[in-house]
Amino acid sequence: MNSIPFQTLSLRPELQSSIASLGYDSMTPVQAQALPPLLSGEDLIAQAKTGSGKTAAFAIGLLNKLDAQLYCTQALVLCPTRELAEQVAAEIRRLASAIPNVKVLTLCGGRPMGPQLASLQRDPHIVVGTPGRILKHLEKQTLRLDALQTCVLDEADRMLDMGFHDDIMQIIGATPSARQTLLFSATYPDGIKDISGSVQRAPIDIRVE
Repeated sequence: MNSIPFQTLSLRPELQSSIASLGYDSMTPVQAQALPPLLSGEDLIAQAKTGSGKTAAFAIGLLNKLDAQLYCTQALVLCPTRELAEQVAAEIRRLASAIPNVKVLTLCGGRPMGPQLASLQRDPHIVVGTPGRILKHLEKQTLRLDALQTCVLDEADRMLDMGFHDDIMQIIGATPSARQTLLFSATYPDGIKDISGSVQRAPIDIRVE
């Protein structure tokens, strides 16, 4: 497949400049397939491994439509582990570097609640976290997802393996039905099809070997 430059996408100029400053010139296969439907607001189910460039794909998608003037949580990324959540948040921050005032917050278990509660005093634009801790904040009503535009399930198969199915469904239940839902998974067990069927609308199916 010929490499396709990021400039071919209609992205906000600040995002194009941070992509260029990171030295990302052409898209990886998962980015080339995922970004056009993702940018037009479609739901997506993509089979892609870690290291395929999927994080940048969904980060570009959610940052492109983010309104930094609006102080509410507009995007949520659920990850199976704290390590992955921290990597994803770091990538989103790098890509958001040219967009002023974007607040990205990581909410994971194994970290004290106090600092998280303080950070939530002003709603972050983007929350990245693990299902258990996100659910705890929803129950405490310290996190509001009623203005959410984009929900990403990253490494969804691992989250199901770790027993997070019910947590994920509860979290998604707290989001608007009109949201865009992006599901990334390295494998396609039946549980993934079930979740997709209940939380996505006519998702575009992408498989990258």
